Amino acid sequence: MPEEKELRALPAPANGGNGNGHVPAIPDPITVYPPYAYAQPEPEETAVPLSHYLWILKRHKWKILSFALISVIATVVVSSRLTPIYESTATIDVDRQAPAALIGQDAARAAPNDADQFLATQVKIIQSDSVLRPVAERFHLPSSDITTLPGESKFPSARAQNAPVTLKKLKVTRPPNTYLLLISFRSPDPELASDVANGIADSYIQHTYDIRFRATAGLSAYMEKQIEELRAKMERSSAALAQFEKDLSVINPEEKTSILSSRLLQLNTEFTTAQGDRVRQQAAFNSVKSGSMEAAQASTQGEQLRRLADHLDEAREKFATTAAQYGAGHPEYKKAHSQVAELERQLEDLKANIVNRVSLEYKEAANRESMLASAVAETKAEFDRLNAHSFEYKALKQEADGDKGLYEELIRKIKEAGINSSFQNSSIRLADSARPAIKPVFPDLKLNALLAFLFSTLLGVGLAVLADTVDNTVRDPEDIQRTLRTEVLGSLPTVKHWRSRLLRIRMANNGTKVIVKYSGRNAQEAAFEEAIRTLRDSILLSDLGRRPHSLLITSATPREGKTTASVRLAIVHSLQNRKTLLIDADLRRPGIHDRLGIANDRGLSTVIKGEAGWREVLQKCEEYPDLDILPAGPASRSAADRLGATLEKMFAEANPEYDLIIVDSPPLLGFAEPLQMAAVVDGVVVMTLAGQTNRNAVSSVISSLKRVKANVIGVALNEVRKDMSDRYYYYGYYGKYYSKYYKPTKG
Repeated sequence: MPEEKELRALPAPANGGNGNGHVPAIPDPITVYPPYAYAQPEPEETAVPLSHYLWILKRHKWKILSFALISVIATVVVSSRLTPIYESTATIDVDRQAPAALIGQDAARAAPNDADQFLATQVKIIQSDSVLRPVAERFHLPSSDITTLPGESKFPSARAQNAPVTLKKLKVTRPPNTYLLLISFRSPDPELASDVANGIADSYIQHTYDIRFRATAGLSAYMEKQIEELRAKMERSSAALAQFEKDLSVINPEEKTSILSSRLLQLNTEFTTAQGDRVRQQAAFNSVKSGSMEAAQASTQGEQLRRLADHLDEAREKFATTAAQYGAGHPEYKKAHSQVAELERQLEDLKANIVNRVSLEYKEAANRESMLASAVAETKAEFDRLNAHSFEYKALKQEADGDKGLYEELIRKIKEAGINSSFQNSSIRLADSARPAIKPVFPDLKLNALLAFLFSTLLGVGLAVLADTVDNTVRDPEDIQRTLRTEVLGSLPTVKHWRSRLLRIRMANNGTKVIVKYSGRNAQEAAFEEAIRTLRDSILLSDLGRRPHSLLITSATPREGKTTASVRLAIVHSLQNRKTLLIDADLRRPGIHDRLGIANDRGLSTVIKGEAGWREVLQKCEEYPDLDILPAGPASRSAADRLGATLEKMFAEANPEYDLIIVDSPPLLGFAEPLQMAAVVDGVVVMTLAGQTNRNAVSSVISSLKRVKANVIGVALNEVRKDMSDRYYYYGYYGKYYSKYYKPTKG
């Protein structure tokens, strides 16, 4: 954003304050502190890469292999001293297609589709007390092979002897997709193992036969008890049926009922027909009784009446013609008139005859209907009487037939049970007898050694990963950036032959101490020097817009290398022909004068007390002309309380003269003056011992510094070794690289 660029373009005061040499109570974040001095958003948790776990394995590979080798050797030694155990197996074949009985329904019944359930049931039967107890008593199996009650002694009590027998060394298995059962027994004696396995197989086969025989015999005994009661019941029902037939005087009332039923159906049909005929005759009678010509013509003699009517019409036409031609006295007229009169008489007689005939037919139909109705009523009454007795007869006959059939079925079942009880089913048979084994199954040296190697390796890997997970020390740069939310400026490698001195000091001819410059006589020293230079550039180039002029080197706890780092940073910075001021602000336990071989009779404590100015107590090294040193001076607790104000004034005066001011402070945890100094310097670097400093301690230091709005530039790791993290792999190349160009020299 444009506003942000303008704010960053503002020049920063040289003393790290607000430009007038005084640090305000509420600092201006724009001009005094860089953006990363304030709360940063939490970074997203990143997953641990696979390469880190591979590095853990590589780091601890010899420990893991040693642990695995020791475990394998111990396993082989222990296994070789164990008592060998032999196993023998007897094979049982279960034939599901074999009939369960010799005769009867069970002989023709197909095997159900329940192989898994059936075989699981047989396994439980083999492990039952009824099968195992005879074998345990026969072979006098020791108490170690028989499960006893908790708290029982070697010799079981009476209660334990009556408890179910369970052989601990017995194993019953079923190979997949087969109808086989494998009975295996283990024992130190191979002969005993085979005898017990065969004995269990024989006991199981005999036990299944005994179960079936007892079940069949029990069924036969029960049926024989019921046969007498069933016979008496059958006799009573047969006698009741015979008495009922005698009372009705018929052999089978059902057949009589069938005849009456057919007759009633026939009479009912005729009665229905007679009713229809009577209705027709009545309708015809009612029609002709009115005397109309149309009704008479609709009768059975209607055709004759129609012809006679036609003749009458013709005669009337002829009479009309004759009457028109002749007179009333003419013979033709009379003749025609007599013909018409005769035909009219015949027509009336025929009509009267038709009415009488229809009346007779109607009366005959009504009489027939009445007779049929009477016959139907009588037949129906007789049918109902016999039908009522037929129901009672059916009930008696059904009861008699049922008792007889049940009696006959029970007799057949008793005979079948007697035959099947002596039939020993061959569906369960011994397919392969157990034989004494030649080689023991336990212990298996190869398998035990392989498992020991596998599990010990997995355990070693797990312990290595667990140790890396629970390690709460600072050593991995990426882990520090993720957990502490701060930058890792650099890492200093371990130099084995250095303890407390990094510079070689020799006595000059005049008796004074002289620092011997680094000559590169050792590859480790060269690697350390390169790491110091890298740390210097990381600090000074961390913010090109605001290069720090004053730098505080501190740590969480003592002996973390802050003094050594301060001295080396000051030296390598002065070697760039830049004015450098090194201040020993650790007034409780100063150490810079010992590192550089200078006097400590006057120093910072003298300046704080006002006994001398800071320029008056500065010391120089002839080998490093651009380096000025301000030792701590005599230890003084009261001077430590005024350290912050003194340094603030000193920085205001020294910033124009020096390119960089490095301050070596006491450890921050437990001491108050480091926070005072952190508030007046441009940047703070926290030194830590890789693999030793607790992460929580470093986090507490950084939190305390940020609480006073100090500019924490980052963390530097000291005494870093190649095996501390997979990100220090390049340290292994330092020695090879420098050994090619740096040759050991004398002196």
